[in-house]
Amino acid sequence: MNFDLTEDQLMIKESAREFAQAEVAPSSVERDINAEFPAEIVKKLGELGFLGMMVSPEYGGAGLDTISYVLAMIEISKVDASVGVIMSVNNSLVCFGLEEYGSDYIKQNYLIPLAKGEKLGAFALSEPEAGSDATKQKTTADRDGDFYVLNGMKNWITNGKNADYYLVMASTNKEMAHKGISTILVEKGTAGFSQGKKEDKLGIRSSDTCSLSFESCKVPVKNLVWEEGKGFNFAMNTLNGGRIGIAAQAIGIAEASLEAAIKYSKERKAFGQTISNFQAIQFKISDMAVKVDTAKLLTFRAAALKDAGKKYFKEAAMAKLYSSKIAVECALDAIQIHGGYGYVREYLVERYLRDAKITEIYEGTSEIQRMIISRALLDYN
Repeated sequence: MNFDLTEDQLMIKESAREFAQAEVAPSSVERDINAEFPAEIVKKLGELGFLGMMVSPEYGGAGLDTISYVLAMIEISKVDASVGVIMSVNNSLVCFGLEEYGSDYIKQNYLIPLAKGEKLGAFALSEPEAGSDATKQKTTADRDGDFYVLNGMKNWITNGKNADYYLVMASTNKEMAHKGISTILVEKGTAGFSQGKKEDKLGIRSSDTCSLSFESCKVPVKNLVWEEGKGFNFAMNTLNGGRIGIAAQAIGIAEASLEAAIKYSKERKAFGQTISNFQAIQFKISDMAVKVDTAKLLTFRAAALKDAGKKYFKEAAMAKLYSSKIAVECALDAIQIHGGYGYVREYLVERYLRDAKITEIYEGTSEIQRMIISRALLDYN
């Protein structure tokens, strides 16, 4: 087993780190306070190829492997997890799904501009009564000649305000339950499609989240992704890859917490010496480092399996479950090491905690990840 990164992977990691420090960091605090979407940063991410990292060059992407994507996600999320999740959704949930299951028409007209970063995508699965149980879709898409007519509502949609294209899961056959769900691509500006107010969130505040409404919204049948009745499978398959991205986001937050704790412990003095000399602090930092490296290994394993074309859904669930857990724990430890300073905005670590919590919730809660893992181990379908 080779743990060495390739020259290309190291180059991607360094490029992402430099971009994060130069372009993302200067405005991260202000954007968090004001809940301001990073429009210019997202534009630059697209220009550098970070919004279509794993898409084939044939469709405007960078053609990179999943491990490169994980490395870039970690570096971006270390500086601002809000930018990280915008990048993750476009790469993992939108571009991957369209390249894997989209028609040639979909790829030529929608995937290419998404992969090039000229357009931004969103993934619309969750509903007011269909969160963890995604089979209970109430949004409908009734066939009317060459169109589908959509009616319903979606909740908690990342990139909801600023996306150009939305992958919407809707029922095209109610009698078939989850086997009657289909995926339909809806463009912003389509008549009958509207967005709700931007949610005022605890964390990842620079990322926009809102509800979507569809009222007699007519969408061409050619915007169907994959086949009718394959929408639930589409959502589950894309979420498997999405969990790798969220695991990487969580690792970025955890690693930022660790680095902040180390730096502060070497500067803060108490009882005539820096607090890094105290065993209690040393043990916290040691435990944080072990957690971060363990999360990385789990996530790299899932990414490597995906790149090898092997099953990775259990490993992706493990990576997300553990990485999100330790992101919260490492942020809490960083705050504890900072003492009172950890509770104020100036030292950033309070934001790490606020940003970390959502990684245990979106793209499948920790409880859902445990269900996926246990069913795989117990051989339950």
